[in-house]
Amino acid sequence: MKEKVNVTGVPETMVQTLYARAKETKKQNAKIKDEIAVKLVEKLDYDFSKADKDNAMTYGVIARTIVLDRMVEQYLKKYENAVVINLACGLDTRCYRMKGKYLRWYNVDLPETMKIRRQFLPETGPIYQIAKSAMDDSYVDDIDYHCENVLVIIEGLTMYLCEKDIRKMFFIIEKSFQEVTVMVETMSPFVVNHVKEKSIEGSNAKFTWGVKNGTELQRIVPGFSVQQEVSLVEGMKKLMPIYCVIGKIQIVRNISNKIIVLEKRGRSRGLSGAYIREIAT
Repeated sequence: MKEKVNVTGVPETMVQTLYARAKETKKQNAKIKDEIAVKLVEKLDYDFSKADKDNAMTYGVIARTIVLDRMVEQYLKKYENAVVINLACGLDTRCYRMKGKYLRWYNVDLPETMKIRRQFLPETGPIYQIAKSAMDDSYVDDIDYHCENVLVIIEGLTMYLCEKDIRKMFFIIEKSFQEVTVMVETMSPFVVNHVKEKSIEGSNAKFTWGVKNGTELQRIVPGFSVQQEVSLVEGMKKLMPIYCVIGKIQIVRNISNKIIVLEKRGRSRGLSGAYIREIAT
């Protein structure tokens, strides 16, 4: 028997992205494999008709999954026994695809979202659930941290926030962990201002924030330095070979979502008083 889920606004995007991964997995020449997503979709009583028609969302989700899976796997090969924190996790299943490659994995999201996740994915160590906002610094209290290398993943979130939220989220990460790397998905201001997701039209979810590149993001979060910037064009190349050509066009790369990799600066140094006051207000 299927179980009904009632979600609106930003949390609704987690159901749409889950469906996109399940749909791709069922293809004969699938570019990703997410069998857990397939099983979850089969259990859900939800109208996926809009998601079926939103090819832009579907391609974007799969391209992001291709790129981030590769990047996370590379990080976990380099840093064994790392702690992974997945902020705004929704119904993400990367923790299962990477199982055995990390020490502990924490899925963090709003209480209403985690209620649904627990319903379908009851997780216990080394995978843990924290029902708190990424802007609530008390989520850190629920993490078993002993100065291990920490990887923070932030995908599908920043475009629904404001700059103050971005600053606060990174401030919490900076003050809480010593050796920390952040992989964050960003959207260009052009897309924020001119594109709507058809699959969530009618909900309260709207794009609200974007950044041109890593240099611009680094100015907003000065406690971190940009190490790498990967366009989701790289994932699109796996889905649509034409992107091997058009992906070379600078404007295409500029407006595509990116995964920006940042590391905490001067990992043992304290935070500046001015920066602390700015975040706290």
